[in-house]
Formats: sequence, structure tokens, C-alpha cells
Amino acid sequence: MSPVNLFFLFFATAAGSAAAQDQYIFPYGGSPSKQFIQEIIQLTGKERPKICYLPTASGDSEQGIIRWYELVHDLPVEPSVQKVWISSYNQQKSFEEVLLGVDAIVVGGGNTLNMIAIWKAQGIDKILKKALEKGIVLAGGSAGSLCWFDNGTTDSRPRELSVVEGLGFLPYSHCPHYHSEEYRRPLYFSNIEKGIFQPGYAMDDKAGIIFKNGKVFKVLTVTEDDHAYFVSLKNGKAVEEKLQATLLK
Repeated sequence: MSPVNLFFLFFATAAGSAAAQDQYIFPYGGSPSKQFIQEIIQLTGKERPKICYLPTASGDSEQGIIRWYELVHDLPVEPSVQKVWISSYNQQKSFEEVLLGVDAIVVGGGNTLNMIAIWKAQGIDKILKKALEKGIVLAGGSAGSLCWFDNGTTDSRPRELSVVEGLGFLPYSHCPHYHSEEYRRPLYFSNIEKGIFQPGYAMDDKAGIIFKNGKVFKVLTVTEDDHAYFVSLKNGKAVEEKLQATLLK
């Protein structure tokens, strides 16, 4: 084989390997736990991964940032935080440089509608898509879980829960806080029965699902009372299927 053909064979092989990069998304129903962070560490395949926390939904809450550092202080990670309330004077790196330079990104809870709007204004939504394609692990709870799906319900507006469109990285609907907020489950059922939502996944606060290449890979919980569910439509009625989960110690 000629050197030219060898070059193109190598290039095609390398491109194919890059395209085959596994993509992991780990949504959970509520706040992060140490056990969930340990799972994220394993997914990165790194001994000491760089994990960036995105507190956009909480308005870059300092309290939430402190809790993040407290949560991971004794874990084998290099933690960081990327705020969106920044200026060119105090941050010289672009959002893309920061977010594509880590091994995992964890999104915090808060106002989902505001978060998505800000991400789109800043181009962070497109950067997160690049991160996923690059093999960077994406994770988060509450607003940080809802954002990865097609759509779901959010308390981001006054008076009542409303529909919010996510980034669509996972082609399903989603309901966080499934057992801890009484209006979540009946409204989720209603939206599926009316055809507003496609079938999807609901999660109690301390349960989560790891998706690998868009498919369920592992279901996890940190208590025996928290579960994850698949909710679909059968004979015009929404039905839930409790998913078998691994209990993390």
C-alpha cells in the first residue's frame, strides 16, 4: 500500500474512533450525593478527573458553590466552577475553553427556564453538545437533570408547574422530584396522556439513571425508598414501570 493510501487509512480509522466515543449522561432527581459523584468519576475513566460545576440555574448561588466544594473535598477530583455572571475583565478564557477542558460537567438545580435561556444567549447549549460528543460526562439533578431531556415540567414560573423544553440530548420526557413534590406525578401522567410529552423517565430525589449513547445503562439509588421509573402510554392511560436499581453504599 502506498504512503498516501496508508495516510488516508490512518485518518479514516482515527476519525471513526472519535465518532465512536461513548457518550454518558447521568441525570438524578434531586441534589447530588457523594455516591453519585463517585459514579461520575468512574465514568470518566480518570484517576483524578476535572469536574466542573455549573450553578447557572441558581443564579450562580455562592451557597450552592460552597456546598459543591464541601461535597467533593475528600474525593479524587479537581473541582471547578463556571459562573455565567462574569465579565471579560475577570475571565479571560472562553466558556468553550473551560467546558471542553474538563472530564465531566455537573449542572446544579434552580430555575430551569432561566438557565436554558441564558445558556442559549451565551452559546453554552452548543458547547455542551460538543462536550457530549467529545466524551465529556454530563450530569446533574433537578434543573440539572431536566435540561438533558426533550421536555418536562418545571416550577420556574409563578403559580403552577409549566412545560419546559430541554436541550434534547436524551429523546424522552422527564420528571424530577417525582415522589417529593405532590403535583409532579399527576401532571406528568396528564401531559403524557394528552400527547404533550412522549414517554420518559421519572426520578425520585435520590435516584438516577446513567444513559450510555442515549440508552439506559445503569439505574442507581442511594436509599431503598427512592426509585426511577419509565412512564409510557398504554390503552390511553399513563403507566409507570419501576426500574430495577443498584443501591449505592
